[in-house]
Amino acid sequence: MEVRTRIAPSPTGDPHVGTIYCALFNLVFAKHNKGKFILRIEDTDRKRSQSIYEKNIYNALNWVDIKWDEGPDIGGPYGPYRQSERLDIYQKYIKILLKEKKAYKCFATIEELKEMREFASKSGNKSGYDRRYRNLCDEEIRQREEKGESFVIRLKAPLTGECSFKDEIKGEIITPFSDIDDQVLMKSDGYPTYHFAAVVDDYLMKITHVIRGDEWISSTPKHVLLYDYFGWKRPVYMHMPLLLGADGRKLSKRRNPTSTFYYKDSGYLPSALLNFLSLMGYSMSDGREIYSINDLISSFDIKRIGTSGAFFDIKKLDWLNQKYLIDTLNEKQLLQEIKKWKINDEYLNKIMPLVHTRIKTFGDFFDLSNFFFVNNIIPAIEMLKPENISQDTSAYILQCILWQLDEKEDFSASSIEKISHETAKIFDINHKKIIMPILFACIMGKTQGPPLFVSFEILGKEIARARLLKGLEILGGISNKKMAKLKKSWEKKAVKELVS
Repeated sequence: MEVRTRIAPSPTGDPHVGTIYCALFNLVFAKHNKGKFILRIEDTDRKRSQSIYEKNIYNALNWVDIKWDEGPDIGGPYGPYRQSERLDIYQKYIKILLKEKKAYKCFATIEELKEMREFASKSGNKSGYDRRYRNLCDEEIRQREEKGESFVIRLKAPLTGECSFKDEIKGEIITPFSDIDDQVLMKSDGYPTYHFAAVVDDYLMKITHVIRGDEWISSTPKHVLLYDYFGWKRPVYMHMPLLLGADGRKLSKRRNPTSTFYYKDSGYLPSALLNFLSLMGYSMSDGREIYSINDLISSFDIKRIGTSGAFFDIKKLDWLNQKYLIDTLNEKQLLQEIKKWKINDEYLNKIMPLVHTRIKTFGDFFDLSNFFFVNNIIPAIEMLKPENISQDTSAYILQCILWQLDEKEDFSASSIEKISHETAKIFDINHKKIIMPILFACIMGKTQGPPLFVSFEILGKEIARARLLKGLEILGGISNKKMAKLKKSWEKKAVKELVS
């Protein structure tokens, strides 16, 4: 049997460093066993999937030199490798489940679902859906369809008994069926959910080993159940340790720079980043911490994969990157790499218009523009709290700007300036006296400097975003309770009462 592994990222945002982490171990396991590593694009989220994000997935994987044997861009014997091109396949298999009464059409409205969730929350139930459409007769289903009522298709999970599966890293995992909800398999627009499409695709693409993060363990019983319903042989499951932030929680975009491009733009070597990520889930038998991916492939032993979460320690990454810079690059090569990074005409030409009329001597260039070339901008907390604004309010302002930056693909200076003005308007505060100083402090570490919004654009989304997150951290962050309140107020554009 040929070993076949895969990663299946969604093109709904910048490629997460966790995608590289999982891709690495899927590649290593496949190549150690003389098998194939497949890339599949799971683009069934019609609202958020974009072609630019798909291109970014390719770019991120290519940057760290992770190569796939089959995929949307190169083809293969089990394509298409893009889920939006496989809709006819999903329709075929959902009809099988419906015919065998292992799935059903659910006509719950948005209002009904809201009521169910509220009731479940008050009663302490895990699932918000109460299965009220689970046992409709064929005639009632037909009548509802004739009326044009919208429906989704749900998994008909057993109500009693247990689901058991073996994880090659964690061991035997048993889940009561009472804890498994009737998961939506097919949305009302005819597009499958991840849970359904992933299982169908993994089976048809002959994936033998599903290697993914710990966060998917709770979903695996639903996937196992689908394999059993279809009468298919289950793949081998291997759930890798979670990447954790310094706070011990899952590495999150809300609190950490998680885009692979952040590390690229910050000047890390791809080989050092891959080595670092391998240490998050694996330990070499001889205790080595610095090794090539080929070394890892040749000596790989599944028993050496960790079982607990791994802290994403930036200091460790810095140390490792420094070792790679010293040991793999001579002075001439190092200079060439730095030139390619940011000391090049293309990058410098973007900065020159910002400093041209401000510079008195050549040495002033570095005073004015140093923030374009350093990674650690740590403003004093006083800079982040303009006069008459509380620490909480400054944090709320930064968070709302972050939300808007994440929603928009346009990272031009004019777009960022518009976001800042809209934020000032919604908070009913002075843009120049409050918003501008906070952003100057985050981006440059000082209260004034070159044009702010053009500087944002030149730095790029990932570096700029990381600096806003650092500002939030210095301000003490926002508690979950306050975050929920802020989110609700922001969505209603009614945050004035939060300003103090």
